[in-house]
Amino acid sequence: MTAQRTRSPRRLLASAAVLSLVVLAGACAGDDLSSDEAGNDDGGGSQGSVTLASQNFGEAALVTAMYAEVLEDAGYNVTTKLVGSRAVYMEEFPGEVDVVPEYVAGISDYLNTSADGADAEPITTNDAAESIDAAQPLLDDAGITLLEPSEATSQNAYFVTTERAEAEELTALSDLEGEKVVLAAAPDCEGRDDCEKGLAETYGIDVTELLPLGFGSPQTYQAVIDGEADLGQSGTLDGTLESQGLVLLEDDRGIQPAQNLVPAVSSEFLDANPDVQDRLEGLMGALDNETLGDLIARVTVDREKPEDVASEWLQEQGLVS
Repeated sequence: MTAQRTRSPRRLLASAAVLSLVVLAGACAGDDLSSDEAGNDDGGGSQGSVTLASQNFGEAALVTAMYAEVLEDAGYNVTTKLVGSRAVYMEEFPGEVDVVPEYVAGISDYLNTSADGADAEPITTNDAAESIDAAQPLLDDAGITLLEPSEATSQNAYFVTTERAEAEELTALSDLEGEKVVLAAAPDCEGRDDCEKGLAETYGIDVTELLPLGFGSPQTYQAVIDGEADLGQSGTLDGTLESQGLVLLEDDRGIQPAQNLVPAVSSEFLDANPDVQDRLEGLMGALDNETLGDLIARVTVDREKPEDVASEWLQEQGLVS
């Protein structure tokens, strides 16, 4: 464990920024999507209505805001619902929910374990096209179409304090092989090949306790900073870590599958609204890791609103009028 250290003003600012975003996004993992609803629902869309749903962490809130503005610009009346976990919105997708900003392996593996149980063999790899092909029967059965994925990819990643990394010369997850660790992560981490299970079976890390504090949440950061957890979960595009005295460890044995951003659309909705495909694939084609990382930092570190960051960038790219 790392002893508690005094936090700098910069670190406090970053933590407060992320907390502000989570509150702004409506951080609630409630069982009813309607309780987490936000966005326009005032009628008047010339193309009709579309409902988006996503998770409420910073990156997802930003990308969802991009989807919403692109579709509003296309003439749709957009309702956005942000919830605490994929399992919540998948209960109504497709159906009440029409479009979800997703990740290739995230939705593919969810459908796989939903169909074949929590112990189902993973069907995804670190190749996006291969993963989509493997998931296609499940997608067809569910009535979901994945559009062309983005070059931008956001994988799970794990961090320690910079102080500990330097003291113990930690640069990769394999450096923790044989170690006992307390892990702060998303509630659904247990049993996942890209989380607790992968850390245990592929890296030989003994996860003695899982603290379900959230993916890249202020509580997860703080648990590691305060020494309550040895390892924390975030994403590869997290721009707040350095300012908090935290550093990612390399996934040198590759437990993370392809997590390219990808629009998941109700097949029925897409058939009725084929123009959605060009608009969303245009957005995906304009994103890369460097761009997305910079935009996320504006939200999580600089405390700009996701909607404002999305709107400014989309206009700069000519993706909205």
